[in-house]
Amino acid sequence: MRTSEMANGRLAAPVPPSPADPPLFPDQVKSPRRAALELVLVVATIVALTMLTGTTDVAIIVACIIVMVMVHELGHLLAAKRGGMKVTEYFLGFGPRLWSFRRGETEYGIKAIPLGGYVKIPGMTNLEEVDPADESRTYRQQPFHARLLVAVAGSAMHFLMAFALLWALLTLVGVASANQIQIQGVSTIAGKTGPAAAAGLKAGDVVVSINGKPVNGDVNALTATIQKHAGRTVTVVVNRDGRKLSVPVTPANGRTAHEPGAVGPAGTAPYGVIGVQLGSPIVRANPFHALGSTVVDLGHFTWATVVGVAGLFSPSGISARFHQVANAKAAGQASANGTRVESIIGAVGTGGQAVKAGIGDTLIFLVSINLFLGVFNLFPMLPLDGGHVVIAVYEKVRTRSRKVLYHADVTKLMPFTWLMLAFLGVLFATTLLNDLLHPLANPFN
Repeated sequence: MRTSEMANGRLAAPVPPSPADPPLFPDQVKSPRRAALELVLVVATIVALTMLTGTTDVAIIVACIIVMVMVHELGHLLAAKRGGMKVTEYFLGFGPRLWSFRRGETEYGIKAIPLGGYVKIPGMTNLEEVDPADESRTYRQQPFHARLLVAVAGSAMHFLMAFALLWALLTLVGVASANQIQIQGVSTIAGKTGPAAAAGLKAGDVVVSINGKPVNGDVNALTATIQKHAGRTVTVVVNRDGRKLSVPVTPANGRTAHEPGAVGPAGTAPYGVIGVQLGSPIVRANPFHALGSTVVDLGHFTWATVVGVAGLFSPSGISARFHQVANAKAAGQASANGTRVESIIGAVGTGGQAVKAGIGDTLIFLVSINLFLGVFNLFPMLPLDGGHVVIAVYEKVRTRSRKVLYHADVTKLMPFTWLMLAFLGVLFATTLLNDLLHPLANPFN
């Protein structure tokens, strides 16, 4: 990784700038029109192959992750150009160029190793040698607010994407209501029509009250009342298509479990059953009102992500990952309580399962990935974006005290940068081994 590149989670060591990467193919820089046509053909071929091989769900998640990475880098690019900085490259991947085109002073394209993306802005640190003609447009010569904006722009794009996805979930897809109970289906009991079906209850009815007591989403209270009234009629008020209906239901005695298809242990005291499957209705929010809910929910999710990322860097978190690699039981327990960190392979697998489960689960997965990337990249250590934020703030303080533009000596930070790279290497290796040795069970079943 060059220190002049804003990287998204790269695992390569910072080195001095080198000549341009050699092309894999001649005539690598094409006109925008020709490059766009070639890209469309390649994408169409990939889509056809995924459909033929039945891997569309995984391909969708891979495409989403690529979009997230490049939108992150787009944030850096737009902020740099707005600040008057020179941007020479905007690429997906690293290594030799596979495909690119030039527009103005910036080259856009794809490289051979698909491990992230980057934007190249000359003069990200004092270590880089820059053509004197470009020095005035380097990152390091810009005012504090411009450098800070470039440093945080990548993570800001993740938060914006998470906000848009969460708003879409609340307004377009909907979420399960936490304070309502819906009848998902009616069933027979001991091979006979159940009390619920006989009384006229239908799938889709939302239960409002039972015997005059509001249920307010309390499934346990609802079932307890039914169980206590075996053979005695209860009044269930439901909301059906906007109309409230009062339905008398007489629960059957679930004690007769010895009969084929009956429910409950034989020989116990009588308890009532009516033959329904209960769940929560899907509720879509008003688009305007959803803005406030999205902000509140995003705040809660972001804080939970901050706590989780902080745990990654703790000694106990590092020890736990090694323990999970060596112990399948520990890995399973970590998965169950939500403390297990996935590698890119594990995340793609989980994302593919989310796609199969439905659009709602897919959106929730993408929100969580965006928040993780946004928070993780702000960790205050090079080569992450947070390291550039800290340097910019430090240079601002020193400049104010000295009354002259101050540039931090990044060579003094290199031991810490190498330590951070070592940590990222350990994180990558342990999470990858964990996902290969102890694959996660499908969380969307």
